[in-house]
Amino acid sequence: MGVEIDSEAIRVLAELLRETNLLEIEYQQDALKIKVSRACQQVVVPTTFQPSEHPEEASVFAPRTRKDREPVNLENHPGVIEAQMVGTVYLSPGPSADPFVTVGGMVSEGQTLFIIEAMKVMNMIKSPRSGRVKHIFVKDAQPVEYGDPIVIIE
Repeated sequence: MGVEIDSEAIRVLAELLRETNLLEIEYQQDALKIKVSRACQQVVVPTTFQPSEHPEEASVFAPRTRKDREPVNLENHPGVIEAQMVGTVYLSPGPSADPFVTVGGMVSEGQTLFIIEAMKVMNMIKSPRSGRVKHIFVKDAQPVEYGDPIVIIE
């Protein structure tokens, strides 16, 4: 029993990876499943120093604890809104338009937060709750994968 390899489908998926800068793409039709991925290097982004709420208590000579050195991982924040699909995220309705949301701005439940373009379809992503935008993880027109954090709403 031999397996027929659809090399043209693999070429098309590899070209999609290149065009979209995605790391991995998977296609399944009935029993046929094709997964194409490329190796990547992990990039570590340093966090910025957060000054003490009580500057009179802070000292440049005070020893730093391990907790002080550990970066804050906002991706695990309970208010994070993730990409529901693979595509390109747009933070505004058009190239010269104002963004849908800004850090510090208030949003209402059902308000558009961003757009994810997937397979030439513009998907308006709505806020699941009301709150304040604490952080935006992506830049406009950035490729995203399923589960990537996009914004935090508190």
